[in-house]
Amino acid sequence: MTKKVFIKSFGCQMNMRDSEVVSGLLRKAGYGICDNPKEADIIILNTCSVRQHAEDKVWSEAGRFKDGKIVGIIGCMAKNYEQGIFERAKNVSFAVGPADIDKIPKILAKLLKTNLFERKIWETDGETRPESIYHTGFYQDKNHAFVVISEGCSNFCSYCVVPYSRGSLRHRDSKDIIKEIKAAIDMGITSFTLLGQNVNAFECQGVNFIKLLGLVNAAKGLKEFGFITSHPKDAGIELFKAMANSEKLKKYLHLPAQSGSDRILKLMNRGYSRKYYLELADNYRKIVKDGALTTDIIVGFPTESEADFKDTFDLVKDVRFNTAFIFKYSPRPHTEAFKMADTAPKEEKEARHRLILDLQKKISREKRR
Repeated sequence: MTKKVFIKSFGCQMNMRDSEVVSGLLRKAGYGICDNPKEADIIILNTCSVRQHAEDKVWSEAGRFKDGKIVGIIGCMAKNYEQGIFERAKNVSFAVGPADIDKIPKILAKLLKTNLFERKIWETDGETRPESIYHTGFYQDKNHAFVVISEGCSNFCSYCVVPYSRGSLRHRDSKDIIKEIKAAIDMGITSFTLLGQNVNAFECQGVNFIKLLGLVNAAKGLKEFGFITSHPKDAGIELFKAMANSEKLKKYLHLPAQSGSDRILKLMNRGYSRKYYLELADNYRKIVKDGALTTDIIVGFPTESEADFKDTFDLVKDVRFNTAFIFKYSPRPHTEAFKMADTAPKEEKEARHRLILDLQKKISREKRR
């Protein structure tokens, strides 16, 4: 009988695409993919380590499956915890890091041939993925597809675990990216989102991000496309002109500011100043007419003072983002910020979070009107 697999994703769009990749690989290997964990023989949790809350949800979810199913944890948590996964979740049989997901079909074949309660398998040392995993032709949505153009990150923002969990920045060849897009178009998909932890830093064999946008825009049969997530230090006027002039490219830019305080931005190792970000946002609005601008904000970063918070509050008030994702700082192992004292009390973080959230809700309502 065909073994059925249930896959649940936590976290970002990159994880959503990774889950599709795993689904495609497993279907090719003869497994069935199901939407109900009760019907599944195998449970795979594709995990996120960006915040503690995301990890807590995974531990809770993993503990639910105690009826003899094969349970695996893949993604960022698998890389961060490695063998420690099995100490924390006794019922988990395998752990696979982001760069090793191509090995999952073989891992399951091994587990199905032995007593799953006596064997634990972990694969977390990979550095690169084989290009072939992106060409299984499986997409959850029949009208839209996420397309990975780069993997990992080399920015080492002091609060961020991504360089440790997903490795250094690596780019796919533009020819392979266009090949994947054209194959998806042949399947009837006409809308795409280009993905990367630092998407606008793309550079491979003489093709930079702006040139890649032109190649995608020229794809016959493609109706619209966008990209996430951009880093301010790699954005500028040339990118904004390309966005304005590409008829199929959505006029939407997600540009995480994280803080409005120069002191905190320096501690975060963001590579830009408050003034630089404000000029960037202003140029975007001038060049990309009616373009939407969204952001990420972190409150309660170590040593953040009332003055630092006010700078961030004022930045949100001045830029007037269409929407903003506002987070309370969460210490992450391996990062530089993890070594800093988490000085802001929980109550203070919650109060600052609420103030900016209320401000942004007001701005969003006004913009919608």
